[in-house]
Amino acid sequence: MWRVLLALVAVGAVTLFGKWREASRSGGQQPAEPFRIAGDLYYVGANDVAAFLIAGSEGHVLIDGGYPGTAPLIAASIEGLGFDVADVAVLLNSEPHYDHAGGLAELQARSGAELWASHASADVLEAGGTDPDVALPIRLLMWTGLIRYPAPRVDRRVADGDTLRVGPIELIAHVTGGHTRGCTSWEIPLRDGDQALTAVSACSLARMGGTAYPEQAADFERSFRVLRGLLADVWVTSHARLFGRYRKFQASTQAGGSPAPFIDPEGYRAYVDSAEARYRRGVVH
Repeated sequence: MWRVLLALVAVGAVTLFGKWREASRSGGQQPAEPFRIAGDLYYVGANDVAAFLIAGSEGHVLIDGGYPGTAPLIAASIEGLGFDVADVAVLLNSEPHYDHAGGLAELQARSGAELWASHASADVLEAGGTDPDVALPIRLLMWTGLIRYPAPRVDRRVADGDTLRVGPIELIAHVTGGHTRGCTSWEIPLRDGDQALTAVSACSLARMGGTAYPEQAADFERSFRVLRGLLADVWVTSHARLFGRYRKFQASTQAGGSPAPFIDPEGYRAYVDSAEARYRRGVVH
């Protein structure tokens, strides 16, 4: 009887671990309808963990890869918009955490794209998410493989202020550290009809518990200044709830696909201001 009970417990444990492992691979994320934000900028992420496609005639650019388990969701969203994943020429990354970089290796394999990332982020990406700035207990989980992700190949290391071009697509890299050492925001000139717009994909400004490095405080101070100095007509972040994905999408749909609901410079300034206020209060996520 004890052997039978132990066997049943073992089977249950394996089953539960498998379900937990699968859930952790996707972070509980659900599919979200992909849509055009403005110009050639599209949302192709999950319901909260974001990914963005910039479509171009000489190859597309994809910002962020979500969790390891959401890469197929991102690929399906790209295809659902009428684009081919194989036409993605460059992958970019905002931060090398599990929920934003975990799917990059699969997306790189599906597309054959190059991955461009900041110097500090590149080191972490190539290590499958293992980050020396993270506290030892968390690094132990990474070493066991529980919260590591398949390591993508980094093809180009990007410096702060670099202007990147893929055919007609242009992006300016702003290394806005603090959340992670190499956290990168992307400034993207867009044209929607006869309207010239600037989009900013802002890296997180939240201080993470268990992450620390000597220059972190100085990096946060600089990041607030840099992001506040960018003139963003359209702004997005790596978590869709923060820039009002659903609300703006609904308003845009009701307006016949107009980008007007996404033109929100006041919301961008409020985002930076509120992030700085939380930092000053010592809020840790």
